[in-house]
Amino acid sequence: MTFAIRSTRVITPSGVGPAAVHVTDGSISAITAWDDLAGVSLVHEAADLIIMPGLIDSHVHVNEPGRAEWEGFASATHAAAAGGITTICDMPLNSIPATTTVAALDAKRAAARGQCVVGVEFIGGVVPGNTDQLAALAQAGVCAFKCFLSPSGVDEFHHVTEADLRLAFPVLRELGLPLMVHAEDPALLQVATPGPSSQRYANYLATRPVGAEHSAIALMIRLMEGCPTPVHIVHLSSATSLDPVREAKGRGLPLTVETCPHYLTFAAEEIPDGATEYKCAPPIRGAAERDALWTALLAGEIDLVASDHSPCPPAMKGIDGNFFSAWGGIASLQLSLAAVWTGAKARGASPALISKWMSAGPARLVGRGDRKGAIVAGYDADLVVWDPEATFVLDATSLLHRHPLTPYAGRTLSGVVRATFVGGKVAHGRV
Repeated sequence: MTFAIRSTRVITPSGVGPAAVHVTDGSISAITAWDDLAGVSLVHEAADLIIMPGLIDSHVHVNEPGRAEWEGFASATHAAAAGGITTICDMPLNSIPATTTVAALDAKRAAARGQCVVGVEFIGGVVPGNTDQLAALAQAGVCAFKCFLSPSGVDEFHHVTEADLRLAFPVLRELGLPLMVHAEDPALLQVATPGPSSQRYANYLATRPVGAEHSAIALMIRLMEGCPTPVHIVHLSSATSLDPVREAKGRGLPLTVETCPHYLTFAAEEIPDGATEYKCAPPIRGAAERDALWTALLAGEIDLVASDHSPCPPAMKGIDGNFFSAWGGIASLQLSLAAVWTGAKARGASPALISKWMSAGPARLVGRGDRKGAIVAGYDADLVVWDPEATFVLDATSLLHRHPLTPYAGRTLSGVVRATFVGGKVAHGRV
């Protein structure tokens, strides 16, 4: 059976306008004029809502198996669908075991089986001593690799040194998969000061200076100069870090970079003392940094936006408001589209840019750009239908994440997802 979904605002590579998207056997079979419904058995009418390629979130910590009490595949994928996300890429930590071997990848897949309402891709880990596992992980189907240059926060996933990366880079270059890098130089991170000052966000911010990000990116560029394997800098927190990125890209090095909704939404000056739901690493920086990230994103200097959804049980965020002992991670999977659109809309941007940053860009990064991330005949029928004019005040208890703890609680956001289609089937909502 072929069905069509149509609207006056369909985002395709040709632009935004009236169209009917025809779907057959889970794939987009045609994009026609709005009133061309030849061969269609069923029509979903979306009026003037946006029809867009489903979002791909290339940076998600599901944590199952091993820490499913933090987040699991069922809750994560339902939250993703509610946020218009049709594919998530699961990070190799904080599950137990970490995805650093094929056996661990098999355990991940077994844990996910039968639980997921959106597509799930898996990222392999690069840790000290596992260079001999990378080719097998690639053969087994990971879409990318991930490493930390500073401690990850969990014992199962150790950070790498320059020596470790010099062993891994030739293998990674041969495999052709991107290395996603947590870019903070541990030598420039400062030791926390215990006591009442631990509740002050400014004190936490000071322990992770932007210089640590600069130094780590410089290291990756030096390594790429000797062995130009694709490198992707995750969760960029400062636009000043883009200066060497621009220069490296200009020399043809295969370097890409992402930022996250929380860096585009919040500002350090606005974070109350003790509000550990805002803690992440690298930290949220000042309003000037936030605005500069927006300028760079709108100028095309940042390749994509991903959530870095990194949840934990509420107790791990600390009941005493201690930024240094609280787990560092922000839960935002369900809210990425609305959070980014709220900021983009305020800056006069169009919904088509959301598709560029959160659909096409991530699809290209993880090697799925030949079948996902665009409304094109032959691509998977992964679609989101949403209302860019609608607003809502976030009630955290409405979230489908395992734990309703997020710094977005009580915030007014723009952009409401009405329906999400994955492989032509409704995964959330209705039209």
